Order: sequence, then structure tokens, then C-alpha cells
Amino acid sequence: MREEELVKSALEARERAYTPYSHFKVGAALLTAEGEVIQGCNIENASFSVTNCAERTAFFNGVSQGKTDFEAIAIVGGTEDAKELGLCAPCGVCRQVMKEFCRDDFSVILGKRSAKGEISWEKYLLKELLPMGFGPENL
Repeated sequence: MREEELVKSALEARERAYTPYSHFKVGAALLTAEGEVIQGCNIENASFSVTNCAERTAFFNGVSQGKTDFEAIAIVGGTEDAKELGLCAPCGVCRQVMKEFCRDDFSVILGKRSAKGEISWEKYLLKELLPMGFGPENL
């Protein structure tokens, strides 16, 4: 799957985000090794500490379906009424979840959208976003 298609899938997932408090919607599209795309969105809670990020929602959806081999994830985010979306990097907790299930060469695609609707992205490897990460191999 091309990066553009994955970013579009993340934009679609973003529309389902539940964000009554921050109004900051994030969508994620997780690509499995089999070529399946699993979407996730952020889901807020009045007790803020139990809010779940889009990236973790996608991973947890995938794992709950028996998927544990992942190739890439696209992430997009911004305020709910924004026409233009800048880069939205995963938080530290989400990076740690990625480390649990992914190799260091796992692709993290940060999508953005111009005010005119044009889509672009930047691509990073997990090892760039989480250097010296702690994973199962450290136990």
C-alpha cells in the first residue's frame, strides 16, 4: 500500500474521533504485514488519564483481531475544525506500544493536509522516534 493511501485512511479514521474536551482529532491507519489496514481514532474520557490515543486504538484493535506483525502506521491530527493539518507525532506512550509490536525499521508516516486539501507526509523509522527504546528483547 502506498503512503498516500495510508494517510487517506488515517484522515478517514480521524473523522470518527471522540474529542468533546480537547476538540483535537487524531486518526491512525496501521498496515499489517498481510496488507490489511486497521484504523484507530483518539477516544477521550472525562477522566483524562483514561483517554486512548488513535495509534494505540489501532494497535489494540489489531492485536484483538490476532494481528501482531505490522509494517507501517500513518497518523494525522489537528483541531476538529481545521482545514489545514500539520504534522502530528505520536506521544511517548504510543511510541512504547509500537516498540512492543514492531521492529526498529517500522515506518511511521506523519501526514498533513493543506488548506486546499492537498495531502503530503514525512516518513520516519521507529528507531528514529524512539532511540534506545526498551522492548521485549531487553527482558
